[in-house]
Amino acid sequence: MTIARPTFILALALALAPAAAYCDAIEPVARVNGQVITQFELDQRILFLRALNIPGDLDENAMERLVNERLQADAARRAGINVSDSDVLTGMEEFAARSDMSSEQFVEAIGRAGVARESFADFVRAGLAWRRLVSGLFSARTQVSDAEIDRAVALGSLGSGARVLVSEIFLPAETPEQQAAARRLAQEISGRGTASGFADAARRYSAAASARRGGRQDWVPVDSLPPAYRNQILSLSPGEITDPIPLPNAIAVFLLHGVEESGRPREVPLSVDYASYLIPGGQNEAAQERAREVAARVDTCDDLYGVAAGQPEDRLRRETVPVAELRSDIASALETLDENEVSASLLTEDGEALIFLMLCSRTIAATEDVDRGAIRQRLFNQRLASYAESYLAELRAQAVIEFK
Repeated sequence: MTIARPTFILALALALAPAAAYCDAIEPVARVNGQVITQFELDQRILFLRALNIPGDLDENAMERLVNERLQADAARRAGINVSDSDVLTGMEEFAARSDMSSEQFVEAIGRAGVARESFADFVRAGLAWRRLVSGLFSARTQVSDAEIDRAVALGSLGSGARVLVSEIFLPAETPEQQAAARRLAQEISGRGTASGFADAARRYSAAASARRGGRQDWVPVDSLPPAYRNQILSLSPGEITDPIPLPNAIAVFLLHGVEESGRPREVPLSVDYASYLIPGGQNEAAQERAREVAARVDTCDDLYGVAAGQPEDRLRRETVPVAELRSDIASALETLDENEVSASLLTEDGEALIFLMLCSRTIAATEDVDRGAIRQRLFNQRLASYAESYLAELRAQAVIEFK
């Protein structure tokens, strides 16, 4: 019996269809350091993002995430990071809980959108490995001090009339190579720690219009600061610089010059952190000249340690004291100062030395109960995320990434 040719071709096509579909699914769409990303993985990630209602170009977003996960997984593997199946199950439960579902309910929901359970599990496994790696590499650098929490509490209580004076640097970061270079430069700028060094860097490198002014801006209302970097700026003391802040197509760094509040009475501080440096000579001209020299050398209280190096220990004293326990004349002098400002109008009780005062910080009474642990965790997470973004940018810059 002879099979008619059209019927034979149709039968052959039906027989080969599953194999052809399988070949399409495993077709490489990208390679990351030799590791393949398949069409199936890309399709699954697009469906997953759609199920999560992620906005934007899902094809581009899905590919970007898969490339990053290959780099993250490879770095975690080289560091000996292992994520067990039980860890993945716990992670799936935690992720599903964000949507008020159990893991099984979530898997069923995304399954109706075409997402396989294994794809969800792979996504969770990659995230767990990366978080463990980043935590192990950078946690020691991201510890948050009690003084930083005090500042965040105080600044967080500012009213809607508050405003800040900052300088800014925006470094272009549109490609992985630019991102890595911008982060290295931003880390260097953050470590310089002086207003003059920051201004020089702004003039040389910043892409913002403020570059010609050394990055200096006018006073800006706190409420108008973009959420992407508002908290980082408000966690600073005047004179301090933020860690690098990743933004779309840029890396930003800010220097806080001052905070000013209008529209409501200023809160009464609970305590003050201040330094007093004794200059022999009392009110004579030599002592006054020395005070002017010191004022020109210091930007923060920490700088006074260098000024007093090699001198008797009692020349420099730094302490945190409740306002109610301050000597009245010192309390009056400090009340007129902003953080990192100085005064040289007081003498020691015997009149033999000029007191060079510098206000380091104030601790303000909170108007309501504050969860210091939550603030610490927020600041910690912000810093850790910054280090993680920087590390990932370096991995991408060093990687061989090929797209089909």
